[in-house]
Amino acid sequence: MIRRCRNLLLPLGAVALALAACSSRAADSAPAPVATAAPAVHPVSHLPVIDLTITPARRDGKPHRFRVEVARSGPEQERGLMFRTAMGADEGMIFPMNPRPASFWMRNTVIPLDIIFIGTDGRILNIAANAIPYDETPLDSKGPVKGVLELNGGRAAALGIAPGDAVRW
Repeated sequence: MIRRCRNLLLPLGAVALALAACSSRAADSAPAPVATAAPAVHPVSHLPVIDLTITPARRDGKPHRFRVEVARSGPEQERGLMFRTAMGADEGMIFPMNPRPASFWMRNTVIPLDIIFIGTDGRILNIAANAIPYDETPLDSKGPVKGVLELNGGRAAALGIAPGDAVRW
């Protein structure tokens, strides 16, 4: 019985070594596994950061991509971009909301902003361009909105973003 087992072990050992050699070669040539990244969080606001795309209504326009902070709760939306002294060119903040008319102001907001009102159909209703820092004059949507996007002042005009363009986040 022992002799018979030894005769079986030698061929099995050879097979195991061959498989190990094949699997290590396959591992060397296989792409590295994709790590699941933790959700992005903004270093200043500690809000989640997501991708947002604006697609022009005109067919010849190219989509514009942004990384935006998401202000969901009442306190997050009240604070918004107050006291911030800088924001990247392709950064912003989105304020998702239940559809309703919206009004924003620039209290304690240091940098000029474009305030983009997004209608219930996901298209831009109107833009309050280059809102003046610290100005408390209400800037109103032209109807119910499902979100408001804030970008650096003048960015919408520079990119040709206009009412009717589609916003997806």
